[in-house]
This record gives sequence, structure tokens and C-alpha cells, in this order.
Amino acid sequence: MKGPAALLVLQAACRACHVCIDEGIIPEANPTFEGRWGAPFFLVGQAPGPVERESRKPFSGRAGKELDRWMVRAGFESAEEFRWLTYIAALMRCFPGRNRAGNGDLKPPPAAVANCAHWLDGELRLLKPKVLILVGQMAIARFLGPGRLEDRVGRKFGDGPVMVPLPHPSGQNRWLNDPANRERLTSALAIIGALRATLLK
Repeated sequence: MKGPAALLVLQAACRACHVCIDEGIIPEANPTFEGRWGAPFFLVGQAPGPVERESRKPFSGRAGKELDRWMVRAGFESAEEFRWLTYIAALMRCFPGRNRAGNGDLKPPPAAVANCAHWLDGELRLLKPKVLILVGQMAIARFLGPGRLEDRVGRKFGDGPVMVPLPHPSGQNRWLNDPANRERLTSALAIIGALRATLLK
């Protein structure tokens, strides 16, 4: 099986997955991703948050609204166009839970990321996106290895697909407090805009 039908089968299997429950990693499964066959962009995040846990739509909370604003800055006509052209998924497909302090989400456990890896690999193999947007340090490291955001954001890597790293749009992310890092973000968004313009010619 190939093409759109194979993607639908993969998506259905992902939505039904409960491996991390069986292994005691999380108490409930809510696999979250969104996208269509033919999307030229593929965005990889870290994991869904509590809002996404309820909506089952990736980047639907405050960080998602900021991400949408970034993409309009990049040159997409609207958040709706960005999401139409972009398959959005994450390293961990289910909400990992809140941290003990209650002021943020848990970092995805390595075991959960490993369990979810074949979903991401399968989507990339089927979709063959032209551009990978890597959001946050974990997603960047998954594809580019360890390294500093300062050395990655504002540049593009590879050509099959082109990979564009971004910081996480969470309001808790202090990285963008530095004006130099905000400039790096502006450069990264310009790269994404140029790629959009080329792909939509």
C-alpha cells in the first residue's frame, strides 16, 4: 500500500496506540498530530501540552498561537494556510503530564520518544516533505544532533528535506529575551518564507 491510503492506515494505527500506557509511562493516551497528504512542510515539535490533550489538535494552546503568528511573519497568508501546507507532529505523540511543581509540562521521557519514533519515521517516509521545521531543542537534536540554539536558529541545513530550526514558542522560553536571538528567529522565519515562495510558484 502506498500514497494517501498508506498514510491513513498509519494515522489510524497511531491514534489507537497505547504502548506507553502498557509500559506505565503515561496514564492515558491521546495521540495528537494533524496533516494531509501532499503537505510540503512538516513541523516536528516536542510533545502535546494540556490544551492539545483536550483538543487533539497540535499547537492549539498559547504556544500554538505564537507559532501561528511567527508563520504569518514568515510569509504565510494566514495561520490557516500554514496549517494546510504543513503536517504537524511531535517526537512524543501523547501529553507527558505536568511537572511536580505544576508550573510546566514534563519533558518527554526517552522511552516514550523511542516508542513514538516509528510513527515519525513512517510519516516522513510516506510524505517526503520538502521542508522540515524543527521546533525546540529536542526536535532539533533528533535530526541535527546536540548543539546550541544560537548555532542553529537562523540557518538552514540539508536539502532533502531542508531543515529549519526554530526555538520553542512557549511563553516560558527565555531564549528570546536576548535581542540577538530574536534576530536569529527573524532570519529563520525569512528562510521559511523564501522556501514557501519557492514551493508555491
